[in-house]
Amino acid sequence: MTDFGDPAEGPSAASIAARDEIAGVVDLFGALTRAELRKALSELAFKRGADVDEAAVDAAVDAAIREYALVPVDASPDGGGTVPAVSDDDLLAVGPAAFPTLPERAEDLPHILDVPDRDPDRAALGRAVASRLRAEADALLDASGSRGGDRAETLLDVCYDLDVWAPVETDDVRDRLTEALADAE
Repeated sequence: MTDFGDPAEGPSAASIAARDEIAGVVDLFGALTRAELRKALSELAFKRGADVDEAAVDAAVDAAIREYALVPVDASPDGGGTVPAVSDDDLLAVGPAAFPTLPERAEDLPHILDVPDRDPDRAALGRAVASRLRAEADALLDASGSRGGDRAETLLDVCYDLDVWAPVETDDVRDRLTEALADAE
């Protein structure tokens, strides 16, 4: 499996590849809990004769959620637009910013894990993601003296991805982010 990179340093080529491989594993089942995803990644590592650093896996999953590559199925953002807390039992689905890539030997996972196929409602997921995106953009742009910088650019990209991924529109968010970025130049 690709090196998870250091999520604290922001997305790197390594962390983006790992993020998309993680999304590929989730995509195999439609949705997985964090605990099921951790188990799936452990099984992949075992098949390769490697160990899994649980902290690195959790950090990679958190980064994928923060970057909208994975989205919680039933969670909603808090009022501040922060990333929703996801417990081990909460379902995660592939999000709008993911390019799911199946890691080597992942095709065996449905035979190894006792996990049902799941089919999350894309329209409901889209509404939840749009709500989180709107809240996060509001919090970012309403912060005194902030024009958003790199995060505003990330959220702008998510707007485009989300509009194609689910039957939602984020024109209002996209317009605010575009204006903020133009003002910052």
